[in-house]
Amino acid sequence: MKIQQGIKEKNGVWKFFQEQESLKNPLVLIFGNRYALEADNIYDEIRELYPDGHLVFGTTSGEIIESRVYEESIVLTAIEFEKSSFEVVRENMKNFDMDVEELGENLIETLPTKNLKHTFIISEGTNVNGSGLIKGLETRLNEKVSISGGLCGDDARFERTLASYNEKPKEGEIICIGFYGDTLEITSANYGGWTGFGPHRTITKSKNNILYELDNKPALDLYKQYLGERAKGLPEAALLYPLSVHKPDSKEVLVRTILAIDEENNAMVLAGDVPVGSKVQLMMSTVDDIAEGAAVAGEYAMRDRKKEPELALLVSCVGRKLVMDQRTEEEVEEVRNSIGEHSKMVGFYSYGEMAPFAGQKECKLHNQTMTLTLLSE
Repeated sequence: MKIQQGIKEKNGVWKFFQEQESLKNPLVLIFGNRYALEADNIYDEIRELYPDGHLVFGTTSGEIIESRVYEESIVLTAIEFEKSSFEVVRENMKNFDMDVEELGENLIETLPTKNLKHTFIISEGTNVNGSGLIKGLETRLNEKVSISGGLCGDDARFERTLASYNEKPKEGEIICIGFYGDTLEITSANYGGWTGFGPHRTITKSKNNILYELDNKPALDLYKQYLGERAKGLPEAALLYPLSVHKPDSKEVLVRTILAIDEENNAMVLAGDVPVGSKVQLMMSTVDDIAEGAAVAGEYAMRDRKKEPELALLVSCVGRKLVMDQRTEEEVEEVRNSIGEHSKMVGFYSYGEMAPFAGQKECKLHNQTMTLTLLSE
């Protein structure tokens, strides 16, 4: 595996961390600030750098490269696989009347599945039900094929997110990268570090990822009551106080971030499903808890690996970044300590993370976690 990494900061100049040699048929991951990726010339600029590259774009709420976290930048990682291969497919939500489950099924139907080992998803982030997307993907996937990835971000604005494959970034795009190879080893894991507080309430009315009522009372009214003065800053303020969701038929507790509020219906739009009958509770965290959670995610991803990872893809939640503030890089440093010094690292801060729970195969949509995908050939 040959890897080149670079960054373009506000000064507009590309800085590369390795010598720029020619790569054959590389997968090029480009994560960046939405305003930076909206620039008219950015696609042509990167296409000139990698004429035969497979260019995958996604907007972020912060960019990760090596052990650093950047803002208002573009980070680039180009990978030439020497023993393995990959395929990239994409769909747009507008072509499926916003039916994200059908879109997920169609993505897999267009992806070659023979010898497929893993799929990595880079998805629209503001108008997608991540749980529904995963359900659609898993409907068509062999159960042995794992899934990880994340929802694109837009800082804490929640205005719009962009993604693309081999074209200028645009709204509504969902990209699926399939990885193939007998010697390819891919592991993924996630962990949070958030603690519940306050009373447990029961979801009495919801539809997919829209939460209407808790204990037969309007959900948004109750949430605002707990936030007090902070409610004026919704939906951004909700990133600091997500909800834990304990489904009736599951032992695991999922964390859900609020992506939007619906004042007219007194409802909240979350990043993933919130089924009726689930128990929910407010959550909070500290800088130290979040950093420790990142270390645990790294330890989980390294469990039972046969080889040291060559590349680590990090997807962390924008809510974690807001809590960490000036100490954000500490969680990335904890990941580095857990996975070792030899792996190249790249990633982004997101509106939702996709990965299985430790020791499981089935993928889940998470919020407020650090999610890792480790690759080696």
